[in-house]
Amino acid sequence: MAGEPLGMLSACATGEAIGSGELDGAECLAFWAERAGDETLNAYLWTGPDDGGQRIAGAPVAVKDIFCTEGLPTTAGSRILDGYAPPFDATAVTRLRAAGLPVLGKTNMDEFAMGSSNENSAYGPVLNPWDRTRVPGGSSGGSAAAVAAGAAPWALGTDTGGSIRQPAALCGIVGLKPTYGAVSRFGMIAFASSLDQCGTFGHSVADAAELLSVVEGLDPRDSTSTGIPGGLSRPTASDLEGITVGVPRNFLEVGVEQGVADRFAEALKTVERLGGTIRDIELPHAELGISAYYVIAPAEASTNLSRYDGVRYGLRVPADDLVEMYERTRGEGFGPEVKRRIMLGTYALSSGYYDQYYGTAQKVRTLIVRDFEAAFSEVDLIATPTTPGVAFELGAKTSDPWSMYLNDLFTVPMSLAGIPAISIPAGLAAPPEGGPQLPVGLQLAAPAFAEQALIESAHALEAAIGFDERPEGGGDS
Repeated sequence: MAGEPLGMLSACATGEAIGSGELDGAECLAFWAERAGDETLNAYLWTGPDDGGQRIAGAPVAVKDIFCTEGLPTTAGSRILDGYAPPFDATAVTRLRAAGLPVLGKTNMDEFAMGSSNENSAYGPVLNPWDRTRVPGGSSGGSAAAVAAGAAPWALGTDTGGSIRQPAALCGIVGLKPTYGAVSRFGMIAFASSLDQCGTFGHSVADAAELLSVVEGLDPRDSTSTGIPGGLSRPTASDLEGITVGVPRNFLEVGVEQGVADRFAEALKTVERLGGTIRDIELPHAELGISAYYVIAPAEASTNLSRYDGVRYGLRVPADDLVEMYERTRGEGFGPEVKRRIMLGTYALSSGYYDQYYGTAQKVRTLIVRDFEAAFSEVDLIATPTTPGVAFELGAKTSDPWSMYLNDLFTVPMSLAGIPAISIPAGLAAPPEGGPQLPVGLQLAAPAFAEQALIESAHALEAAIGFDERPEGGGDS
């Protein structure tokens, strides 16, 4: 530690200091509990901490409120689960506790993870710590904002179409989405079951990787769970010698803000400076990813959210008969975006339209998977900007859902393909309308279960880019 403020100490270094006896675990927990309790971004829906009398072996973890936590509020950002406290922990939370990492708090999120700005939370929007008039990204905006603001050392989130990588980029931190199946989905409230994936946030690639190594693994309670073969170790690479990075230029030609494009071009030069090779590639169906995603994900959501009926748990609005109770409970419990996606998904699955919409979207998904397979036969990694632009102002896109959905243009294809991807800070850029500079993210993607190779290259790039800025008050005490 050498006198370094605890708020600036990496999560990995914090664990090492506790293990060596240089830092007291209880004092560490108390420090972060105070920071979480004092945050003013609406990043947390509940703060504890909840140590449960457990041993404290490392830095506490902020947990997105989509993970079930035994006896603690779990709302998924929705009024329909207001007051719900699960009788069990999600597998990811169980593994945190087993590793001696207490739950610091439950973070705010877009309702049922449906959103790209965190403005869809029933409990109010999260504010971006770099500029409180702007969004932090979504749906895991609370987790990203808490880490960026120094109100948590690291955090769990979920990524269905970009919900870890996108807020990581807009908040200037690292966000890591593993291969589908790497982390158990047991106890993770479902949005779209074939896409939902637990992932991690940190100030560094090493922190994000370390936290993922704790929660990944096979779980018999999740039939899609596989874990990461061989596990995951802390990255050490310092160069990109022998690494070929593919760039899908055709996919990046439209809609990217100039500042983002500039930072991306600089990142590619850094790849070459580290000994890597840049190669242009084609992802011919990637531009169809958004259209396919917004058929598949709502269709799966319409099925998953049918369980919220007011009968067994959560909100119940009294009525004269059962059907009316269903209607009133869902009418008052679900927010506008959730209702929109349920209706879209139900329509896509309805008789006469299933093949036309859902079936076609699944065929497009297969083509996208094949595009990535072909690309990875030529390159080791694929690079894109994480988002087309920097953080936008609160309310700027709420009246135009399609404009909002396009924020996930570069992240959705990787989700549809089920491959791992990471966003690391690439610098700062001014928004098109002018004003203070804001974070820009660089996204790297790798073949399925190549997490170790992905984090090694990201670690080397992170060091070379050298982004070490934090928003005002982001951990310096």
